[in-house]
Amino acid sequence: MTAHRNLGFVAAAATLLAAAPLSAIFLRWTWLIEAAIVVAVVAGAAALSRLARAPLWGQIIAMLAGLTLGLTWVFPGGTELLAFLPTPGTFAHFGDLLGASMQDMRTYSVKVDDVDSLLFLTVLGVGGVAVLVDVLSVGLRRPALAGLPMLAIYSVPVAVYVDDVPATPFVVGACGFLWLLVTDNVDRVRRFGRRFTGEGRDVDVWEASPLAAAGRRLAVVGVALAVALPLAVPGMTSGLLNAAGSGTGDGNGRPGQGGNSGRIDLFAALSGQLKQSTVTELVKVTTNEPTPFYLRFGVADDLRPNGFRDRTPTGRAVTQGLTDPAERAGVERQRYRATVEVSKTLNMPLLPVYAEPVKTEDLGRSWRYDTNLQVLFSDRENSRGKRYSFDYVRSTYSPSVLRAARSLPTDDPLRRQQTTTPGAPAVDQLVRQLVKGKQNDYDKVRAIYDYFSVENGFTYSLSTRDGTSGEDITDFLSTKAGFCQQYAGAMAWLVRAAGIPARVAFGFTNGTRSSGGTYVLTNQNLHAWTEVFFGGIGWVPFDATPAASVPGSVRSAWAPDTEAREEATPSTGGAAAPDAADASAGPNSPDRLDKDADQGLSVGDGGPTQQSPVWPWWVAGALALLVLLAVPALRRSALRRHRRVRAAAPAATTLAAIPGQRGEVRDIVVGVDADRLRADAHAAWDELLDTLVDFQVRVDRTETPRATAERLVQETLTEDAGAVTGVRLLGRAEERARYARDPLTGEELHPALRSVRGALAARADRRTRIMAALLPPSVLLRWRTTVSERSARLVTAGGEVRQRLLRWSPRRLLAGRPAR
Repeated sequence: MTAHRNLGFVAAAATLLAAAPLSAIFLRWTWLIEAAIVVAVVAGAAALSRLARAPLWGQIIAMLAGLTLGLTWVFPGGTELLAFLPTPGTFAHFGDLLGASMQDMRTYSVKVDDVDSLLFLTVLGVGGVAVLVDVLSVGLRRPALAGLPMLAIYSVPVAVYVDDVPATPFVVGACGFLWLLVTDNVDRVRRFGRRFTGEGRDVDVWEASPLAAAGRRLAVVGVALAVALPLAVPGMTSGLLNAAGSGTGDGNGRPGQGGNSGRIDLFAALSGQLKQSTVTELVKVTTNEPTPFYLRFGVADDLRPNGFRDRTPTGRAVTQGLTDPAERAGVERQRYRATVEVSKTLNMPLLPVYAEPVKTEDLGRSWRYDTNLQVLFSDRENSRGKRYSFDYVRSTYSPSVLRAARSLPTDDPLRRQQTTTPGAPAVDQLVRQLVKGKQNDYDKVRAIYDYFSVENGFTYSLSTRDGTSGEDITDFLSTKAGFCQQYAGAMAWLVRAAGIPARVAFGFTNGTRSSGGTYVLTNQNLHAWTEVFFGGIGWVPFDATPAASVPGSVRSAWAPDTEAREEATPSTGGAAAPDAADASAGPNSPDRLDKDADQGLSVGDGGPTQQSPVWPWWVAGALALLVLLAVPALRRSALRRHRRVRAAAPAATTLAAIPGQRGEVRDIVVGVDADRLRADAHAAWDELLDTLVDFQVRVDRTETPRATAERLVQETLTEDAGAVTGVRLLGRAEERARYARDPLTGEELHPALRSVRGALAARADRRTRIMAALLPPSVLLRWRTTVSERSARLVTAGGEVRQRLLRWSPRRLLAGRPAR
């Protein structure tokens, strides 16, 4: 019983070590203290039940009772007897905690503070795992199976953690599992008395044997590989936006959960939100700015052939302070303050802020700010339920200041990065016409911005129309129907084609305003717009989407409403839009439903997106399958041809008769290669055996050639005289080649083989003949035999290497040193 108690306490300790990954979820270590108390009570109850020699079912009942008592003491409901005996009110309290935990799991984000409901759920889970581990490792003596419930604990932080789970807790849990396995093995060996080291000597003390040392080395190497290998293999990227990449389509109503591969497909989420029939409150923002601009939270600035994508943000923690934007001549800057409350529905590792924040409050060091992308992000937390405040600077620009901004030089890194576009000849031609004669960046941008107007046929629609160009951007510029993601992406593309840096920003327009400067932002306020970089000024927003179709839309003096031109500040940089035929010559198709949201504006595929014909792939696949199936038959045919050439090779023989010692006359072979004749006989016999295997005739390798031939004559070839003669000839030739000093000569072995094969084929059914021709069993058997032999050689070689490694063990060198 002592060994069982020891193994039981090791199982309890291994369970606590396996729960180490839960440290990635909670802010404090309260969960571990409470879990340790409950697991200790469970282990004590198990030990007492074994001391009383209770059966396994009695041990399980005792552990469940200990789990209940431990939970009652740690999470009292106020109705307990003697502070630890549960009552019906206690179980009602447990039910309330479980019900609250379901809601709190959807409410809180990692890392979680000490919430009673979540602590109860965690301790209950760890205690339940402790019961299972004890039953498997002690009661059933199957400690290896105990790794499954331990792995279930590790799956919890993997499922809910925003970033990758740290490797250290996994190593701790793996060490606990290995400790359990080692303890069980030691206990099993001790049942036989003193341990045997494998070197011909018995030991009574704890002395490592070579086998145990090898096992520990394998365990260490296994844990190291389990931790290091996932770090070395490229996996999911840590980017935050997949603006036009792959996604789920329509989204699920929660930005940040519509993409795949750990990335936020923001275009997909935006599309899904816009097409929702219900209105969902996402953000509530209070600001002292009279007319705030858009509340932004994301940027896509990497334009690839499959669309806009994000770059991984980098920056320092907001707790280290943010820098004030530099003062620039002609740019008016006002400082304001805002407080944001994010609902429990919005779940993403980004926080919405107004552009150019200079100070944040109520945010931990896990939140960082990228000054280039102007996004507030975290690798460890998400936005659900967050409330925070920040100071920000609102910049306003006049058209004259933007016209005076200098263009970035061609070798500037920002310009090289933010002006690359995939090839689209129709788009490039349109941009050249729009910016023709414009002398500064602002006039070029305004010409492109003014092009997306109702006067030029552009309309706002949640249903886009198909085009015929095979390029999404060309189709959009031709059909001229779409919503904000199409307008923002198309304008950013055109501005880049003009040699000016541009990107797509995401956020919220101004929502319903209540008293005190508070705006309620819903899924209908989600929006995308374009940001253009001007030298010496920075990123300036332009919203090309028709203002009348966007709730809470804001227009400015430098980017006025193109539908109300008479109220906007006049600009000399405008340009008349060219005829629609200049952009695309394709006719419009009827309206259709929105394109897959995972494409967003999948502009610039670099070529036609029409689906390639599938039949060449099917033909190639069918040919590859036929070639693969034909390999055994080709191998059998080549082997038969090789043996036929050998068996049919002519041999010049000269017979001479010489008297023996007792007067008898004996024939000898003169001028014949005896080794060649033996090889021919062996080849013919091997071909006969393969033929028997192909036609499913029993082959007994222990029989002599003559016995095999006679068995075939009696059992299989009784009705074919030619085959009987042939098989006897082959048996005699093989027997002479094996045992006689002189091989058989002067006989044609190939005709004998042909007659035997014909008789066997006539005797076999159709399926056997087809298999013998297409998938010869003799070839498949030979391949299996070859694989088995090579595997055995590898195992043998591995054993030899292991023996050599054991001889190099430093422990043996130290053990062999004489004592002083």
